[in-house]
Amino acid sequence: MTDGPKLLDLLFDQEAYGRLRDRGITRVRHFNGTPTWVVARYSDVLAVVNHPGVSNSPEYQNRLDTVAAPGIPAEYVRYLGKSVSMMDAPRHTAVRRQVSKVFTARRVQALRPRVQQITDELLDGLARENEVDLLERFAYPLPFDVISELLGVPRDFRAPWREALEGMMWGTREQVAPGARTMLDYASRLVALRRAEPGDDLVSALANSTDDDRLDDDALISMVITILNAGHETSAQLIANGVYALLTHPDQLAGLRANPALLPAAVEEMLRFTGPAELSALRFTKEDIEVGGVAIPAGEVIQVIWAAANRDGGQFAGPAGFDITRKNNAHLGFGHGIHYCLGAPLARIEAQVAFGTILRRFPDIAFSVPAAEVTWRRGFPRGINRLDALPVRLGTEADVSRTAA
Repeated sequence: MTDGPKLLDLLFDQEAYGRLRDRGITRVRHFNGTPTWVVARYSDVLAVVNHPGVSNSPEYQNRLDTVAAPGIPAEYVRYLGKSVSMMDAPRHTAVRRQVSKVFTARRVQALRPRVQQITDELLDGLARENEVDLLERFAYPLPFDVISELLGVPRDFRAPWREALEGMMWGTREQVAPGARTMLDYASRLVALRRAEPGDDLVSALANSTDDDRLDDDALISMVITILNAGHETSAQLIANGVYALLTHPDQLAGLRANPALLPAAVEEMLRFTGPAELSALRFTKEDIEVGGVAIPAGEVIQVIWAAANRDGGQFAGPAGFDITRKNNAHLGFGHGIHYCLGAPLARIEAQVAFGTILRRFPDIAFSVPAAEVTWRRGFPRGINRLDALPVRLGTEADVSRTAA
């Protein structure tokens, strides 16, 4: 078997994803030429992410440098090794248990009024403007402020930290390393600050834990970076991509305006249809395995494509359509298995409040440019699908009371 096409040439392309699903598990070349198995069918994705012979730890292969392409500096690499996304059970279970003790469903639900307040404050500022970039002025600030408050990030940390995240996630190769170093510096300072001056926040609880399996400083710093990054970047794209989906599907927008009770289902459909996370973290085979009738030897690299599985006609009726009334929507927008997104409940709250409030206050929201001029920025190897900008005209504000979405 040849090593196939370049993975870069297949990403963010639903037609290419369809061909991958038709072919089944197949091989491509990763960014450094490493042969990589691509998994695109829904059933095969579930089989891979739940297979006991498949690991998230790069220790099981030695051909793919998982940090070379992004230009991550050497001093940052050791923290990547402590990332929960690169751990297997039982260590993953222990780390996740520590975070889950303080990142509880009760704590997340208690954030809803604050999410509503931040949403209203941001929209108050935009209401006085005719045209705005909703991505930069709303979709980013909302989850960033929410996750910053949850973590206990001081306000004077936030602007430089956000700038560093932007550089690492979306900057040139020359900007990635400075961004990573700045993120590392602020995460280290935050852990030290909350150990000395604890508050009612996630980092304070983790930094001052007395449990026998509490996180060491490297793992805690890694967790802070992971939560801050994942907790705002993907949520921002979910909000922006969801608005784009509604504006480009006026029948669905009209349906949601007419029946706000569809909002939870609409958010789930946005996660399936245009979820921001197209790719999973890389997986590696610990032993010879067979998935989907294909034998994969030990020591191989596997790339799961969530976005391809989410358009699989074997799982979803009319998979290419955007349908906010879709039933039984078992999408993979938050992943699957033991690495299922810890922040999924918070992301859902943020999205529901954001969409509900925008449509209630600004029912005539529309693109301020032709839809064809709204462009996308594809983030690889991070696998994030985002808009360059979301230029909209909010329209006249409706005369409504502020009630939680």
